[in-house]
Amino acid sequence: MRKPELVCPAGDWSSMITAVDSGADSVYFGVKGINMRARANNFDILELKKLMDYLHVREKKGFLALNTIIKDQDLSKVEKILLEAKKAGVDAVILSDMSVLKMAKEIGLKPHLSTQASVSNAKAVSFFSELGVKRIVLARECTLEDQNNIINYIKKNDIPCEIEAFIHGAMCVSVSGRCFLSLHTFGKSGNQGECMQPCRREYTITEKNDRGYGKEAEYILGSDYIMSPQDLCTIDFIDKIIDTGIHSLKIEGRMRSKEYVRTVVSTYRQAIDLHFEKKLSKEMKINYKKDLGTVYNRGFSEGFYFGRPFNWINSKLEHKNEKVFIGDVTNYFKKIGVAEILIRYKELTTGDNIFISGKKTPGQFVIAEELQMEHKVVNKAVRGELVALKVPFRVRINDKIYLWREKNHKN
Repeated sequence: MRKPELVCPAGDWSSMITAVDSGADSVYFGVKGINMRARANNFDILELKKLMDYLHVREKKGFLALNTIIKDQDLSKVEKILLEAKKAGVDAVILSDMSVLKMAKEIGLKPHLSTQASVSNAKAVSFFSELGVKRIVLARECTLEDQNNIINYIKKNDIPCEIEAFIHGAMCVSVSGRCFLSLHTFGKSGNQGECMQPCRREYTITEKNDRGYGKEAEYILGSDYIMSPQDLCTIDFIDKIIDTGIHSLKIEGRMRSKEYVRTVVSTYRQAIDLHFEKKLSKEMKINYKKDLGTVYNRGFSEGFYFGRPFNWINSKLEHKNEKVFIGDVTNYFKKIGVAEILIRYKELTTGDNIFISGKKTPGQFVIAEELQMEHKVVNKAVRGELVALKVPFRVRINDKIYLWREKNHKN
């Protein structure tokens, strides 16, 4: 059995660099104008060549997401994007609209079918394969058994189509994300990448008719967020998913932070590799799940992998850690691996866990093992002070420094 490809989100340059540095085999991204994460920073169409060169030099792949609802007025823009993607060497385009499939095939771009197409059975896989689709991202509603059956069917019938499935990230209350609530409420279509997430909010329910009892009845719908499902997390059974023979595993999160990308991608990278080394233990899974819980999430569920719907009730965000800005890198001495940092807020103390990131620097965690000021060891640096810190990776001037700590920290 070959190791499945780990496909990771890239909402901007920094997230893309972080994903690659954390162990992604490939990244998926959108360009400004048409993609399912229109509110992410995204990439300019003119950056595609530079982006793909960066990935290919590192033997990574890049997939362009063009999986929104496409209207007549969008077709010329889509064609322009696809032509630029072809010139840039994009490895595949993720799509759901058949017009995009037709255009991609005509110019020789490899098509991947999005989860937005809701493919959930082997016959549909066979049909789309005949149309030229090279990979299908299964519907979120598929169980582990469904996934296994589809992959076995592909193998048995020699169908030249790969299967991909989501293993971590946000879940939508609607069928494979095809929701109309945002469009109805705000005029912003979730199916065109502009979802305002009305399902995640608190609402007041007010009795329509006054029955003569004085003030009308009113209820707060917030303690149970019945439209806001918990996030998918498969670390407990990632080995079972891999053992189906799946071709690629996908992490959601093009609008998530760099520390989210670093933590989630590196965690699943380690778990996948350890499984193939036959070293992935139950205890490791427990610890990995704790690590995943430190970054932004809405609580975790198994999704539909075992046939049970996920938990629809999610009253609060569950991430255990917070990121607190404390300063910037003002200089970096490459020969000795030391960063000079200006403390702008709070303080930095020996032993603190910090997160460093920048536009060209992948987000990374490091422990502040030793601090120096004017070549003397100190225990603490406060606002306005310059402090030197040894770091085991390259940083750059203006990179941001954050404390990474538990949310209930007293200071």
